[in-house]
Amino acid sequence: MSSDGQAFVLSLGGSLVVPNGGIDTQFLKAFNSFIRKQVSEKKRRFFIVVGGGTTAGEYSNAGKEILGYDITKEDQDWLGIHATRLNAQLVRTLFKDIADPRVIKHYEIILKIEKPIAIAAGWKPGWSTDYDAVILCQDYNLKNVINLSNIDKVYDKDPKQFKDAKPIDSISWKEYRAIVGDTWTPRMNVPFDPIAAKLGEELNISVKFLNGKNLENLEQALDDKPFVGTTIG
Repeated sequence: MSSDGQAFVLSLGGSLVVPNGGIDTQFLKAFNSFIRKQVSEKKRRFFIVVGGGTTAGEYSNAGKEILGYDITKEDQDWLGIHATRLNAQLVRTLFKDIADPRVIKHYEIILKIEKPIAIAAGWKPGWSTDYDAVILCQDYNLKNVINLSNIDKVYDKDPKQFKDAKPIDSISWKEYRAIVGDTWTPRMNVPFDPIAAKLGEELNISVKFLNGKNLENLEQALDDKPFVGTTIG
């Protein structure tokens, strides 16, 4: 079955847009060209949800340093949300001629999208852009999220802390949720946030998790061909 002409939700990790060291303009140039080619040659449409990257953490750390104590989780969330909105505005600017002029940031309103690309950002405290990606699937009747991060696969535990962590090719929502738990905290370091995972399971949504730097691999995933990464769901 051809996947040409389909609509996809891409969760574009902030770690790809603003890694340590500032905005990754080389990646964004390549991503811009790639998405435009997908739109022009395969008539595909994209909802692109943009994460906050290191900007969110820098603002949270600045607040803590200035005040001398940790800022609240709600304030951390709001700083993260505004970081996603700044990054999303940059990505929308790159696709200005083929993107809806509005950045989606109020998910209780379902917009009529006539352009091939819509850019989305963070919503409100308590949810990450992973959750927003799942809400887009719910709002626009889609069943697949492709999560673009700076790591290749999901692991059974944090590979930075455990040398025996094993990469996973495919995992059910039940198994995944047993690993990450049920609680979301700002700046949480998990592949897909627990609240988003709960809703993803309820809606029977599939998530393909892969390294967004490898655009050839992303094309494999879009074409529904074997790819390097993890399928959740």
